Amino acid sequence: MLSLLLSAAMAGGAAAPVWRDGLDWHGMHASMSRDAHGAWTLAWPFGQRVIQPQPLRVETASPLFDGLFAMAQDDLAQDSVSAIRDGAFDHGQPIPCHCFETGLKWPYVWTRDLAYAVDLGLWRFDAARSRNGLKFKLSDVRVPTAPQGLYVMQDTGSGGSWPISTDRVVWFLGAKHLLDDPAFAGDVYRALADTLAQDRQYAYDSRFGLYRGETSFLDWREQTYPAWTANEVVSIAQSYALSTNVLHYQALQLAATLAERHHDAAAAGRWQGQAQALKQAINAHFWRADRGLYMSYIGGDGAPYDTYDLLGIALAVTSGVAEGDRARQALANYPAWPSGSPVIWPERTDQAVYHNQAIWPFVSAYALRAARLAGQPSRIAHEIASVMRGAALAGSNMENYELLTQGIHLDAGDLSGPVVNSPRQLWSVAAYLAMVTEGVFGLEADGRIEPKLPVSLVPMLFGDRDAITLDLRDRHVTLRLPRQRRGNLLVADHVETRGDTTTVQLEAVQVDDAPLRLDAPLHAPAAPPAPVLQADGDGWRVRTEGKVQLYVNGRRAEAIDGSGRLAHAPKYVCVSATRIDATGLESLHSPTACAGEQARVGGGWPREWQVPATGRYRVALDYANPHGPINTGITAAVKMLSIACGDGTVQRVPVVMPHSMGRQRSTYAEFQAREGQRCRFALEDGFNMSYLRHNAHYTGGTGGSRGPLNEADVGDLLIAPW
Repeated sequence: MLSLLLSAAMAGGAAAPVWRDGLDWHGMHASMSRDAHGAWTLAWPFGQRVIQPQPLRVETASPLFDGLFAMAQDDLAQDSVSAIRDGAFDHGQPIPCHCFETGLKWPYVWTRDLAYAVDLGLWRFDAARSRNGLKFKLSDVRVPTAPQGLYVMQDTGSGGSWPISTDRVVWFLGAKHLLDDPAFAGDVYRALADTLAQDRQYAYDSRFGLYRGETSFLDWREQTYPAWTANEVVSIAQSYALSTNVLHYQALQLAATLAERHHDAAAAGRWQGQAQALKQAINAHFWRADRGLYMSYIGGDGAPYDTYDLLGIALAVTSGVAEGDRARQALANYPAWPSGSPVIWPERTDQAVYHNQAIWPFVSAYALRAARLAGQPSRIAHEIASVMRGAALAGSNMENYELLTQGIHLDAGDLSGPVVNSPRQLWSVAAYLAMVTEGVFGLEADGRIEPKLPVSLVPMLFGDRDAITLDLRDRHVTLRLPRQRRGNLLVADHVETRGDTTTVQLEAVQVDDAPLRLDAPLHAPAAPPAPVLQADGDGWRVRTEGKVQLYVNGRRAEAIDGSGRLAHAPKYVCVSATRIDATGLESLHSPTACAGEQARVGGGWPREWQVPATGRYRVALDYANPHGPINTGITAAVKMLSIACGDGTVQRVPVVMPHSMGRQRSTYAEFQAREGQRCRFALEDGFNMSYLRHNAHYTGGTGGSRGPLNEADVGDLLIAPW
């Protein structure tokens, strides 16, 4: 069934649309009309929606384009509330908040949803609600013995939230647009200093120069990570994600800029240095030259994963982490389908539609922003068409769409979806508004007008007109066509501003365009089971199910078919496996199998251990954390392990023990020790999201209204040579 849908979709081609009063797609029709009083009526496949005249207008040759801009404003008005609610907070009772709710099915404020939506332009449409919502996601500390400060909250999530998920720094992406309010600007600067310091302490790994944690927004782990992470998230806590590291880079850049404004040269230099080092590390570890793409994430031991996500790549481009040819390559090599661009690639054959095999309009808006920066007309036109089409056929700015049909639901048995799909999803509303103001009219965050409009869209937007207009409350923009249009991209030739009115005379230029990649295979192969290891002389015998590619201690090793031998292997070895299909796509990794010499140190704390040989060691804890389900909560147990060996030098490393199903191993840390030394290990309290005062309102599980909780049942200390 899916292969037939794919064939039909591919037959549609990638030509720019000429949508005036309506559009047709996969047997569905949507049309837009306007009455004498200025009200719009959208007739979409499942009904009609009447949209009253809105305060902001766009006038083009396409009533569909103009009416959908009005619909986005109407969606935003419905998302503008005086109270929010969620079943996990205050027992589902309304919480006063003059802010935006996240969508019809998500009537609360979530850190990443709001921050991305504000960054896409909601600050321009309602600064007060944007600011109020962001302030709602700041909190001080309710535990007197914990380090005090003002922190951005990581929402409930995988394994008990932060630091399994560490993308809370996305908050600063939205906040940077609202610094004209002095009190709020002060909060932003304080929260930057405190949040970045805390992430540096608990999530930063100096070995790789990267921050650990889950991919931003892609937080339904088995949709995008190996299926076995459904019940085990330690590997995610140990891993590194492109998007989350790019967000930390942007937060560090903002911190450096604000420190300069505060005349703190030392702080500015420190943060700028950290930002530049992080940029280098991202490019060193995530770039996959054989694909011409940045990987979505890599394992905690550096193992590469043949998986990619559009938001991470778009953020890398727009932030400046990806520059020049790499930026252009990454966008050009990321696949597209006629309906739009998938949020992950390749797709999973064993997962329902949600993040898997789906289009998310807000991610499309970031891809549009990246394509404008890279100067790629085909991708610009493609993302504009995708955002328009989805809104028109769904009668609202939906949370997501199925990739092959751009439908709001695909019936495919157990794989049906999208599993959840909310109308007027806030970041999707922001995506449409951004597509118009920024994507078509070129209105930048700093007020500049820099249109980069594909010539292929002229028939739809201009028709027989010589100009199109955008009327905002404080800004009026007119784009005028040139007489000659020999080229593929319209850019500004002359800009004239009088008062709040800007007129842009366009000119056509020819740029090197990258054609859309429409021939990519859809699915990756399924991951194999974990290898089985057996000691074999000075090496290890490895048994697998069929032909696989092995990774040993994070490094690519040989391929074997059923059985193989690792000669002269380390005394302690960890092996995972992948499958590679006929197209060359590689599966996600199997679970990792480890074997070899290992010391188990039990008893009370502190604990002592004598070093058998000089070298590097890996240490973890055997533990159980039953304080919440795997998929949510705020009670990941976070501790500091103090290691003092021989000469008195103390190494302090974070250890994370997420919610678990039974006993398992914590995240690991590495330390250096010499033969004969006695190492003393002490376990100190750390910090988790239950320590934040705001989470006294959390009633959906432990660590909330009944008091903070940062504990696990800790067993043996596990030490292995590495």
